[in-house]
Amino acid sequence: MNIAVMNSYTVTEFVNDATNFDTFVNEWFAMIDTNGGGSLSRDQVRGGFGMFMPLGSYSHPQEEVDRMLELIFTRFDEDENGSLDLNEFKKLMTEIMNAVARGIGGSPIIVALDKDSLLMKAVQRELATQS
Repeated sequence: MNIAVMNSYTVTEFVNDATNFDTFVNEWFAMIDTNGGGSLSRDQVRGGFGMFMPLGSYSHPQEEVDRMLELIFTRFDEDENGSLDLNEFKKLMTEIMNAVARGIGGSPIIVALDKDSLLMKAVQRELATQS
């Protein structure tokens, strides 16, 4: 775990930095796409939740996860083929990061982050631009 200070600016600037954000999205997509098929099934997204969303903090009922998956696929599976391609996944990740930024707000907060977490990438990007 790492301790970091961040605010909404940290997250929004990461999303707006196309090069770094695209690299991040591509890396996470590849990690979640466990069969290398180039698209993410519901099961792969379910398995990836723990990597990019704070669902590990407590056990979520299966029905809650299923509802969340239904909402995700209804909104982001634009071609309605039952899977998310890289572009659809990028839109999902952009929405997640923007929601996190809105939730954090403009005041600095202190957070404990896993070294490979979604928000740690944003903090690392911000630190790199300050150097």
